[in-house]
Amino acid sequence: MQEKIIILDFGSQYTQLIARRIRELNIYSEIYPWNKIPELDENVLGVILSGSPFSVRDENAPKPDLSNIKGKLPLLGVCFGAQYLAHNFGGKVMPSSTREYGRAKLAKVDTSNVLLKNVPVESQVWMSHADTIQSLGDNMHTICSTHDVEYAGFYLDDETTFGIQFHPEVYHTTAGKQLLENFVVGICGAKQDWTPQSFVEETVADLKEKLKDDKVILGLSGGVDSTVAAMLLHKAIGANLHCIFVDNGLLRKNEFEEVLEGYKHLGLNVKGVNAKELFYQELAGKSDPEEKRKAIGKVFIDVFDAESHKVEGARWLGQGTIYPDVIESVSATGGPSQTIKSHHNVGGLPDFMKLKVVEPLRLIFKDEVRRVGKALGLHQDLLGRHPFPGPGLGIRILGDITPEKVRILQEVDHIWIKGLKDAGQYDEVWQAGAMLLPVQSVGVMGDERTYEQVVALRAVSSTDGMTADWCHLPYEVLSKVSNDIINKVKGVNRVVYDISSKPPATIEWE
Repeated sequence: MQEKIIILDFGSQYTQLIARRIRELNIYSEIYPWNKIPELDENVLGVILSGSPFSVRDENAPKPDLSNIKGKLPLLGVCFGAQYLAHNFGGKVMPSSTREYGRAKLAKVDTSNVLLKNVPVESQVWMSHADTIQSLGDNMHTICSTHDVEYAGFYLDDETTFGIQFHPEVYHTTAGKQLLENFVVGICGAKQDWTPQSFVEETVADLKEKLKDDKVILGLSGGVDSTVAAMLLHKAIGANLHCIFVDNGLLRKNEFEEVLEGYKHLGLNVKGVNAKELFYQELAGKSDPEEKRKAIGKVFIDVFDAESHKVEGARWLGQGTIYPDVIESVSATGGPSQTIKSHHNVGGLPDFMKLKVVEPLRLIFKDEVRRVGKALGLHQDLLGRHPFPGPGLGIRILGDITPEKVRILQEVDHIWIKGLKDAGQYDEVWQAGAMLLPVQSVGVMGDERTYEQVVALRAVSSTDGMTADWCHLPYEVLSKVSNDIINKVKGVNRVVYDISSKPPATIEWE
């Protein structure tokens, strides 16, 4: 079994970053809600307590049961986690006279303590808390301070228990990765052997054990996630995997035919299903983003229910769900985080559909999926393909959806993506897409006045989709794409470029 670090989530916006940073050290980590602590077997090497929007002094603040952890396993409290340890084990936490938020410098560092090995004095850390530790318990000792925070870090006598009031997981803490490595390697003793190849081997073994001789139906989209999920399942169960690629009428231009052709070379058993009209009928008159997502999800389920009955003995539905999908739909762990938007492939199946769900990628991030795909031998052209939302162009057409609007956006999107590739910018962008806005604007073509659609172009850089920044593309590229769209796509007379980051905006507009 794979050794792991457990992260207890108290609702911090940074919890997923802790998991990512640890995984970047080739050590597997899992996130659990603070009130659903898993069984701590011999594979659990240590535990990290996350930050939280709560104050430890709040009556309704999280109160985890650490009786099987503290003093028995290496334990690191981060921000709220550190204050929880201080507050409940002899120290005192009070409101800070000033909100301690943003950059700070370590003024004192006890580098003889293994947690702070190679963490330099005056290195930058990131604070984000309104309370502060005013005093420590008798068995607690300070190991670092900033110019304003005396108890920025501490440890407990006769335990491998530590607390730090800053966030080592964020980019702005310059020695944060070193500190986390000191904890998970130096203190917990992790071997750093969680690699893409080891993930493939362990996942395939788990799938064989779980699925045995059962048949699985998998929805392919042509994207990285579903393809990597398919290849993992294919390695585990071979011909018992039945792949379905649905044309929902919301794909990119020519995508249905091109994807089916591409899959022929992977040895997968793939069936194409043209369900355009079913999706268009269900979407007719719907303009609310959540209503559209749910409508697309409903038809998606209906189609797969119908197809599953054609595969005798099918018991499972395979999906390419990845960690950000889960996080944005139901929070990181089912904990107190707020739902941002629903995802059509997250949240289980309706009772009438007698298939169980198998999701080989559910707990890994997008960049990890690509590394796993490389370990499986998939071609870089496929692995480098931009993410494309499950609901497709349905959430890139703002307002109601019609076949004519789809046609317009398919043409615009085709020019946009081709323009990026022709300019050598495609691989520099993490995700690009075009949005058809529910807005018409006045224009002039030749001597005639026009009153036509507006489209917005979007291109972002990111690692995993959790955060993203808009791409500073050359003006010449944007200019050429804009001209090509307006000149070649009937019905569009204005092009705008989206320069919003995530947060506060999301990557998609709906």
